[in-house]
Amino acid sequence: MLLCRISAVSQSVARWGTSVRRGALLHPALSFNTSRCQNVSSTEGTVHPAAAQGAGPYRDSVLLPRTEFPMKLTGQNLIDREVQIQQECGFAELYSWQRERKAKKEYCLHDGPPYANGDPHVGHALNKVLLFRIKLGKQVHYVPAREFAEGAIARQRAAFQRWGVMADWDKCYYTFDGTYEAAQLKVFQDMHSKGLIYQDYKPVFWSPSSRTALAEAELEYNPQHVSKAIYATFALATLPPKMAEAVGELGSISVLVWTTQPWTIPANQAVCFMPNAQYSVVKRRDSSQLLLVATERVSSLATLLSTELESVGTFTGTELEGGVCQHPTIPKKEVPLLPANFVTMGKGTGLVHTAPAHGMEDYSVASHFKLSVECIVDEEGRFTELAGPELQSLSVMGEGNDTVISMLKAVGSLVKEEECVHSYPYDWRSKEPVVIRPSKQWFIDIASLKDKAKEVLAKVRVIPESARGSLLAHLDRRPYWCISRQRSWGVPIPVFYHKETGEPLINKHTVSHVTQLFSEKGSDCWWELPLESLLPPEVLKKVKVTDYERGDDVLDIWFDSGTSWAAVLGDSRADVYVEGKDQIGGWFQSSLLTSVAVQKRAPYKSVKYFLYLGVEKGEKMSKSLGNIVDPDTVIHGGEDPSVSPAYGVDVLRWWVAESNVFSEVQIGPNVLNSARDSINKLRNTLKFLLGNLQGFDPRTQAVDPKEMHYIDQYLLHLLRNYSMKMTDAYNDFGAGRAIRLLQAFITRDLSKFYFSIIKDRLYCDPEDSLGRRSCQTVLEEILDGVTRSIAPILPHLAEEVYLHAPGHNEGETLFRSGWIKSSPVWRRPGLEEAVEGACAIRDSFLSSIPGRNAAEYELTIEIEPGLLFELIESLQDEPTSSSSQLTELMMSSQTTLTSALPRDLPADALISNGSFLINLEGGVIREDSAYQVAAVPTSMARCPRCRRYTSSSPDCPCPRRSLKYSEAK
Repeated sequence: MLLCRISAVSQSVARWGTSVRRGALLHPALSFNTSRCQNVSSTEGTVHPAAAQGAGPYRDSVLLPRTEFPMKLTGQNLIDREVQIQQECGFAELYSWQRERKAKKEYCLHDGPPYANGDPHVGHALNKVLLFRIKLGKQVHYVPAREFAEGAIARQRAAFQRWGVMADWDKCYYTFDGTYEAAQLKVFQDMHSKGLIYQDYKPVFWSPSSRTALAEAELEYNPQHVSKAIYATFALATLPPKMAEAVGELGSISVLVWTTQPWTIPANQAVCFMPNAQYSVVKRRDSSQLLLVATERVSSLATLLSTELESVGTFTGTELEGGVCQHPTIPKKEVPLLPANFVTMGKGTGLVHTAPAHGMEDYSVASHFKLSVECIVDEEGRFTELAGPELQSLSVMGEGNDTVISMLKAVGSLVKEEECVHSYPYDWRSKEPVVIRPSKQWFIDIASLKDKAKEVLAKVRVIPESARGSLLAHLDRRPYWCISRQRSWGVPIPVFYHKETGEPLINKHTVSHVTQLFSEKGSDCWWELPLESLLPPEVLKKVKVTDYERGDDVLDIWFDSGTSWAAVLGDSRADVYVEGKDQIGGWFQSSLLTSVAVQKRAPYKSVKYFLYLGVEKGEKMSKSLGNIVDPDTVIHGGEDPSVSPAYGVDVLRWWVAESNVFSEVQIGPNVLNSARDSINKLRNTLKFLLGNLQGFDPRTQAVDPKEMHYIDQYLLHLLRNYSMKMTDAYNDFGAGRAIRLLQAFITRDLSKFYFSIIKDRLYCDPEDSLGRRSCQTVLEEILDGVTRSIAPILPHLAEEVYLHAPGHNEGETLFRSGWIKSSPVWRRPGLEEAVEGACAIRDSFLSSIPGRNAAEYELTIEIEPGLLFELIESLQDEPTSSSSQLTELMMSSQTTLTSALPRDLPADALISNGSFLINLEGGVIREDSAYQVAAVPTSMARCPRCRRYTSSSPDCPCPRRSLKYSEAK
């Protein structure tokens, strides 16, 4: 026994290390010249050479693969087969089944409400198919959500089921359900009672096209938006004291500002400067006009204005305090020069026109200096009468903007006008630009939640980790969150207003009462019931009902979706939230903030995002662009099959899994064809495995691993490593990594290595021989492990294979039989080193006969006495053999193992040499053993049955095959 021999060498060796190389097996030079040996670098579908002899006398004695499993399925046959498998294998009942059984641990994937309206598209596929946990032996708690009409819900549910998504489709949660809305109001009440929700008059993003306030998560930034940018002057009516002393005698000085929103000039209340920057009064050479600008912007402005700018005085920002400007379009209105840290020097003039009603940063200046915040824009995006008769009713983004520019030009304030292409916020629904305007809205005080949110977020796993910075950045740039909307649909904010004063009536009694009503009747009762029914008895005793009216505002949908944890998860936390990158500032954040406010913890243990979809032309997929890819067309094909073939569900799922969801995901004919080809190659491997397991029952015919050939044991070792890596990949949501592991295992370890070596034994050994059964035992383990490992991605293919596979009862399905079953018994001491040492020797031999047939040579292998000799000797009991495991690995005619090469080697012998490093016990025992290989052309004839060079004459089968053939007859 190998272990006894090794123990004699060193009693200290308790187990064998693994730090040896197997890379030699992958070398591209391993392309042999016989049909059997060429399989080292070819597919497993190659026919055995004995079968290529037509109706030869030994053809029927070769055990070739037989299976009814089809090589490929296309068109309607593919579609019908997938539907049949879903029905036969009970996909629709799998979720309920796994919920009823006793699992190791429940894994909660909370699927949230942020769905696009309408029918499912491949973005939904990208999201839904990323859910793999049902195959990992854990009880999955996955409840899908819908937030739109019943018709859309039914269509999406049917599509998701067709995609093989396993969920509790009979118990979906709906954001329009009364119990959900009640849970949402409970969160609202809790946050309001803590002072985190308040009403205020502040500038918000406003959509004139939708006539409602918007949250930042409801914006899409158009990088190609074109604005009419202007440079305009504000004459200094009162010079700052320091400036008056230095250059006051030179004449009138004007502040030069730059803005991409000229329509906001009528709302100007100040001009802001950077306190620690340097500013210069410059004189235009072409007009002698005196302008105040930031010193570091002088050079750029001179180029822009096509004139020289001569500095006549320089001042620090703080020295500008006390200056007062004349408003350019409003006579007798003066505005101050004020310090502000948001002023930058990257563009413009270093001096910022400030309109507090129409800018977030501008509003912060107004709050600090008590400036007026008057809104001059109505809900339709038109100037109000406060803007003056010349502007009233004009659209601020169109004619009104042009009129303001004309007004500036008329008074001599316009210095330059130009078109500016820049990023600008658009309404994500209407795809129209928004404006910033103040209105009385309800807000969440994010500033009070920010520190705690960051604290709990530090304990959340973010996939990919690089997204953590984006989550934190969104928190940092949002001091408040506007949660009120002006829409005809949504969950009403439970507030009553005094008809005369406008004061809100909201307290724990009113909210609790409305919450109970919503739970019983749904939120529509807010509009349907009389006021006296909406107010609780304890409040009715204190107020006059006729003095109040119900509020018209509804809650932001991100508050709607962000409270889904309260309605669905209860006291638990979800293991993971999965959504697109756009939800970093949406659902991920709204869920975090509301949960931190109420529970002081995150609602999830981890978050995972994927990036946007694009078509192969490089465009982002968008409804507005009309380039949405319909998954139904991908699955079932289009009107013209030559243009839009039926790929089936598994191709769609493979595409999702293979996509790098952390960069822009592409879809189109090229990637879908590639996915289909990859699956067909996989089917080829699975067909080979099934064909060679015909007539084998692992329950009664499996060979104990200890009795197996070493290379068979070695493949079980590789299969165990593969299984553990695949499990880790799925646990980390690494579907792409899982596919790469699968393809590497099949291509490198199976097709190019194991299958090429064992075909002779598999096809030509007696059916019930130990060697063949050993091989079949491993093939069944490989088939089972690979099939289970692909099931999360390719459930239809996996179940189809399982229907053909041996070793289980009729009616049993793969998904009901558990995850990959690998055993630590498969990792035996010395196994890896023995096989890999032999492969290293084979590499040296093959390099000496490039392009020639390895089976035509007899080998003599010389190894100096030591550990390597002991290892290789375990593969061949006798000194010389044509049927040993060592010869099988060498793929030669015959192999001799010796400690010294014979002196009488033929003159045509090819000598190669090398060394193999054995590293035991983490480096405690290291042995670098040298070896030599002498290869000489064989003197044996080619066996007419097995095609190996092991026969005494061309017409007679080799001795070891003759007996087997007679047994077969």
